[in-house]
Amino acid sequence: MLVTDSKIHEYCIQKSNRPSKTCQDLEEYTKNNVPYSQMLIGELEASLLGFLLRSIKAKNVLEFGTFTGYSALCMAENLPNDGLVVTLDINSETVGIAKRFWEDSAHGHKIQSIIGPALETVKTLDKTFDFIFIDADKVHYLDYLEAGLKVLSPRGIIAVDNVLWSGKVLDQNNQDQNTQAIQKINNFISENTDVYGTLLPVRDGIFLIQK
Repeated sequence: MLVTDSKIHEYCIQKSNRPSKTCQDLEEYTKNNVPYSQMLIGELEASLLGFLLRSIKAKNVLEFGTFTGYSALCMAENLPNDGLVVTLDINSETVGIAKRFWEDSAHGHKIQSIIGPALETVKTLDKTFDFIFIDADKVHYLDYLEAGLKVLSPRGIIAVDNVLWSGKVLDQNNQDQNTQAIQKINNFISENTDVYGTLLPVRDGIFLIQK
């Protein structure tokens, strides 16, 4: 979290449209029971994703990285009734938590979970997606982006999470492989003339990309 003024951050949340009570319960459960709960996107970023989905009238969403299913459900809540979130992960335990909460939601039927290596799974998906959210292991971020660009609809948006990495991206001498992977994808986007990108300092940074 890079927002230095927590009061401003909370004010923004209070004045924004927020995820449902089911999402809030899932967030609370994850924070209290699941290791690395800081991987949750949080309400402000969830509101931003919802706004983006609504603004492009998205119907099909692809997500790299399910965790406990908070972001998938937040996005499903902002899709039409026949919309679909396809979410990819390799951890059946955390996805099991997700499914319990999805079942309690009127929007849970819009979510399809696929367990397995995402870079292999995405090759089997015979459709394009209006919105792609990347929030999985950082080492393969650029691989996920390149795979996502291949299945992105012409009007689609890709959102990449954690691209500021608590400010570590500013250190060009940082030898941490996750930091270097994020620096690599940020450089790729900024130098690639085939995409239009805007990096927003929301929470830990979110990069928005269009072809």
